Amino acid sequence: MLEPEYLEGLDQVDLPELRQRRETASELEAQISYYRRLLHGRMDLLAFEMKRRRGEESRTLMEALPEILASGLVLGDQPNLKHLDVMPPLPSTTGRRLIDKIMDDAVLTQLPDLTDEEVQEALDRLSEVEAALSAQRRQLHNVIDTLQAEIVARLRSSVGDDRS
Repeated sequence: MLEPEYLEGLDQVDLPELRQRRETASELEAQISYYRRLLHGRMDLLAFEMKRRRGEESRTLMEALPEILASGLVLGDQPNLKHLDVMPPLPSTTGRRLIDKIMDDAVLTQLPDLTDEEVQEALDRLSEVEAALSAQRRQLHNVIDTLQAEIVARLRSSVGDDRS
């Protein structure tokens, strides 16, 4: 979907196919958004632990957990995560999510035993993956916008033809 060929020759693609491409791109964008939120949650946990270690926070991670996990779910009065009826599928080649490869759950369970450097390294790895996912998400938004513009142009054209 992110290859230039996906958007080439859209004027030759029929309307149902355009709609299917837009829907597929939108579904992929929702999956990437979901994975980004999982990354953000883990990054928030590690960032809290670093603050606690620097003496900037007196609560334990367990005491702050509900607040940490809830903090990223709402922006203003509106939830910032689109409801997913079906959870995004795990990659079929490995059976594990990308974030699980980057930082498996052992990092969180071993957090008290990790050095500050190890926690920061895990946080840095997660940040790199998040940046890559964000870039892919922006590219998908461009694909969705291009497909949507073509669909709208076709519909306007057909309405204009009906008026003639």
